[in-house]
Amino acid sequence: MSSTATPHPAQRRVLTVLVAAQVLSGAGLAAGITVGALLAERMLGGTSLSGVPIALFTLGSAATAVMVGRISQRHGRRAGLAVGYWAGAAGSLGVVAAAVADNVVLLFVSLFAYGAGTATNLQARYAGADLAGPQGRGRALSTVLVATTLGAVIGPNLVTLTGDLAEVWSVPRLAGPFMLAALAYGAAGLVLWLLLRPDPLLTARALADTAPAATSASATEASDAPTGRGGSVALGAAVMVLTQLVMVAIMTMTPVHMRDHGHGVGAAGLVIAVHVGAMYLPSPVTGVLVDRFGRLPVAVASGAVLLASGMLAAFAPVHSVALLAIALGLLGLGWNLGLLSGTAIVTDATPLATRARTQGRVDVAIAFAGAGGGMASGMIVSAGSFAVLSLAGGVIALAVIPAVASASRSSRVPAVRP
Repeated sequence: MSSTATPHPAQRRVLTVLVAAQVLSGAGLAAGITVGALLAERMLGGTSLSGVPIALFTLGSAATAVMVGRISQRHGRRAGLAVGYWAGAAGSLGVVAAAVADNVVLLFVSLFAYGAGTATNLQARYAGADLAGPQGRGRALSTVLVATTLGAVIGPNLVTLTGDLAEVWSVPRLAGPFMLAALAYGAAGLVLWLLLRPDPLLTARALADTAPAATSASATEASDAPTGRGGSVALGAAVMVLTQLVMVAIMTMTPVHMRDHGHGVGAAGLVIAVHVGAMYLPSPVTGVLVDRFGRLPVAVASGAVLLASGMLAAFAPVHSVALLAIALGLLGLGWNLGLLSGTAIVTDATPLATRARTQGRVDVAIAFAGAGGGMASGMIVSAGSFAVLSLAGGVIALAVIPAVASASRSSRVPAVRP
């Protein structure tokens, strides 16, 4: 049963299938991020709207989070995740078509649909925790997240290759990575649809229904850990919203900032690869920290790391690709710490009966935060500078600390471990 310390026998298979799908989807996620702002700038003819692609596909991510959550609640994780990835694949193909036709309206609609892949990639982390016990949830979540690393690091480094291939097919060079995204998301959906059996969420529910005593113990354990489920969900959501807002804002404008100072797409791809790798690669260590030392200390660490990232990005010499890569690496690490600690808080606080729906709603808030950060980033850089954006993001990230301190004082979430 998911509430016990011993994982369900199906957990290993579930994690294996999720890992395979995440490796594929990671390539689609990172490839589009690398060139999305540059493609929009070329088609729109200005830097002030360079944040629009991130805003659009994070808004699409919000809509998809609701859809995936509802489908998963009714039909299980397999159906919800597969549909989400296929919607992302369709959006990727639409971006390619928009670039060929130089149609801005189609570009906007397709970027919105492309966001489905981003939402589904994040929603998959919840599936990894459905059959895990409270003291192993951090590690289960981290296993799913770290699997994204391989595809996410490879994707941006294929920007040049996919651009060359796109030109051979008379497709605009910057649309090449979206061809890769379509293939990657489509394959990820197929893997989940065919192989994610038994479904982790449906299995956890079935076990709860047939083991009333264990269910009772689980409910007691959950309520003892976070006194007041609503407060815990709000805290977990707040941690993830803040880290998403800061991460997306700075990440969005980094390729544009680099281009404006003479760096090529390949250099931007390398920096984004470091960033995305840092978003996922530290997950096994973060998962252990979340389980061993508790959700709240890791959440606080996320705010501190994001502040360091913003300061380094702001003051790094514009010619230094290495320092920008380190700054973006810290940005990814801070996001990782916030996402895993916040996800564990939310999962601890939600019962199986409403888990998928609640998680979907939380991810809507996260997506809206990303959309706001993406939209505002271009405007801030246009009116001020990349340094102003980076410093502002670092300061905003510190809001995690008073939120956690307030929760700790009210004893809504355990300070050490669940």
